[in-house]
Amino acid sequence: MARLLKGKIVADALMEENRKTVAELKEKGLCPTLAIFRIGEKDSDLSYEKGINKKAEEAGIRLVKYVFDEDVPTEEFYSKLDQANKDPGIHGILVFRPLPDRFNDDELRNMIDPSKDVDGCNDLSLAGIFINKNLGFAPCTAQSVIEILNYYKIDPKGKNVVVLGRSLVIGKPVSMMLSNLNATVTICHSRTRDVEKIAAKADILICATGMMESVNRNYVNENQTVIDVGISWNENKNKLCGDVLFEEVEPLVKDITPVPGGVGSLTSCILISHVIESCKRSA
Repeated sequence: MARLLKGKIVADALMEENRKTVAELKEKGLCPTLAIFRIGEKDSDLSYEKGINKKAEEAGIRLVKYVFDEDVPTEEFYSKLDQANKDPGIHGILVFRPLPDRFNDDELRNMIDPSKDVDGCNDLSLAGIFINKNLGFAPCTAQSVIEILNYYKIDPKGKNVVVLGRSLVIGKPVSMMLSNLNATVTICHSRTRDVEKIAAKADILICATGMMESVNRNYVNENQTVIDVGISWNENKNKLCGDVLFEEVEPLVKDITPVPGGVGSLTSCILISHVIESCKRSA
């Protein structure tokens, strides 16, 4: 049986560090502050916000919420966002996306000051990953993968890493982050030939395709670490599942993240960590 790389253990360790850092900052008169921008009352947004509220309270950071009706004019929304950018008392900005169709997503995410882009969606934040400089922050999910590897002492240096998926949220940034840690990285996607053979040779396999239970026994080997980033609701099984067919793959590999309880357990903690780091940088 594989070793389970449980995210909650990593999250608890991160939150303990967050609490200590916030206490030190408050002694210096600084209070890390996150501004949340939300339009409407979507269940997914409210659920995410609830998780952030809990983690923010636990860490001791301050939340400022900008909540708008569905019909809010774009000018009003952008004006409030600009105010948050310019407010030195706000250290992180999180916009719940996607927004209504009248908003241009590229324009919106690039309006966020990269130094406050704690969700890692701004083009300059992503550019910082590629040139290995702190221009902003990494996407929280990509950073969660790195934190899991760090916590469980799985060093990517010199390892053959295969990433399934090339999105800007996870596939591309995590590939660059692992390359910066001296891994040899191969990105596979829907046009890649012989994906199963390529994946089966990996020391570390990152599964981020968004295709539920698409990674089976043909993708893995007995010495492999499998990081499953996917999460989908399986109606037949009546439970959450990842990109990996867990019951088939788990007995065949060395390490694996469960779903739920793996990568997704860290994202809110990473967001809070980024707010705290932004506050430290501003000081």
